[in-house]
Amino acid sequence: MKISPFVKAIENHNASGSLPEIQHILVHTGQHYDDNLSNYFFRSLGISEPDINLEIGSGTHAEQVGQTMIAFEKVVREIQPDWVVVVGDVNATCACSITAKKENIWLAHIEAGLRSHDMHMPEEINRLVTDRLSDLLLTPDTISYNNLINEGVKDDKISFVGNIMIDTLDQHREISAQLNITEILKANHHSETRRLEGRISLSNSPGYALMTMHRPSNVDDQKILKSLTEFLMEKVAPILPIIWPMHPRSEMRLKEFGIWNKLQEANNMILLKPIGYHEMIRLNSEARIMLTDSGGLQEECCIFGTPCLTLRWNTERPVTLRKNGGVSVLVGNDTEKIQKELHSALEAGRSPIRPELWDGHTAQRILTRLIQMHDHLSSVSDKTVHNL
Repeated sequence: MKISPFVKAIENHNASGSLPEIQHILVHTGQHYDDNLSNYFFRSLGISEPDINLEIGSGTHAEQVGQTMIAFEKVVREIQPDWVVVVGDVNATCACSITAKKENIWLAHIEAGLRSHDMHMPEEINRLVTDRLSDLLLTPDTISYNNLINEGVKDDKISFVGNIMIDTLDQHREISAQLNITEILKANHHSETRRLEGRISLSNSPGYALMTMHRPSNVDDQKILKSLTEFLMEKVAPILPIIWPMHPRSEMRLKEFGIWNKLQEANNMILLKPIGYHEMIRLNSEARIMLTDSGGLQEECCIFGTPCLTLRWNTERPVTLRKNGGVSVLVGNDTEKIQKELHSALEAGRSPIRPELWDGHTAQRILTRLIQMHDHLSSVSDKTVHNL
């Protein structure tokens, strides 16, 4: 979702005859190891299959980082690129960044400067390492820009370009709008269709809540997960149907802790299999409220104006928070706080907001800045060699 607009910007640049012509190679590390879901995203987002798939698969953080570095080093040595461009904050981002710099390749980071200030989050480690190594840091908002300045990064290495995820959202909203919500539920429901139809009719309901949850802080502790699910079944579902696309990690824990069957039988609780990007956009576009621990969904809620209860104690995307003009509020896994903010959010209703430069043109700004930085670094390198 984050690389698709950038690939398209390069293709448009080359098709227009603009110089320099850019050769790009798309490397898929295979960290998200469900092949069917991975292939679906490439098809639905309209980008070509990756040129190289490292097929790293699952494993511990150390295993994924180590195996990715070993595999990616071979790619870099064979291709000898001018730049390695990484996105986001997953293990692959960190691994490829380290490898690129050890091979003396210029490194650009899309979504630089995001900080949760929580060192217990593996993603925070990935962000810090990647940003420290990057030659070009491309930030999605002014808060992330200022984070880097405060960390001592020179401003000529940083460029505020906007949020590339919003490019993808804007490019696919029209397609998503054609989808029928009831058909999405039927096609992806965990149970038999007749049970779905017998328990709830969205046309007669006061709207619905959309729910996602997958982070270890919420699903790996039996006491916390039991408390959250009981709250959802007893306090939220009676007033507002809940649509819950289920992350594999969450489903595994719910079954392991003996909660799954009770959750499946609860009224007004619609459990879905993992759904595609377009389906999630469609559901978000009409949800009365979002409950999530996903960073990307916090951002999309701003564009749709969907009130968002963020099931975390911190966020690397503070621009999405209500106190900063967004639509989200941090509630952690405190059910009392969730209940209080739930009613407040429902009363407030929708209020779409677009932070600065979340305008659908981030990828083009990234490409322009990358070309400028390439010219600058090439010039500096030539002078250094000449002086030597």
